[in-house]
Amino acid sequence: MKKYVVVIERTDTGFSAYVPDLPGCVAAGDTIDETENLIRGAIEMHVRGLREDGIEAPDPSIIREIEVA
Repeated sequence: MKKYVVVIERTDTGFSAYVPDLPGCVAAGDTIDETENLIRGAIEMHVRGLREDGIEAPDPSIIREIEVA
C-alpha cells in the first residue's frame, strides 16, 4: 500500500484536491469530507488505469510530514 500526499484547497465554490505525485489526479467537492472521499476514489482509479496500461504507479515522493502548532 502506498500513501500519497493530497493537497486540499478552499475554492470560491467549495474545495479542490490534487495529488502532486499523480499528475492529472484531481477532485472537487462542496465539503472537505466530500472532497477527500472523491480524491480517494480518483487515486484508486488513476492507479488502476496506470496498471492496466502496464505502468507501475510512482512511489510517493513524501519524505516527512511536519506538524506546526
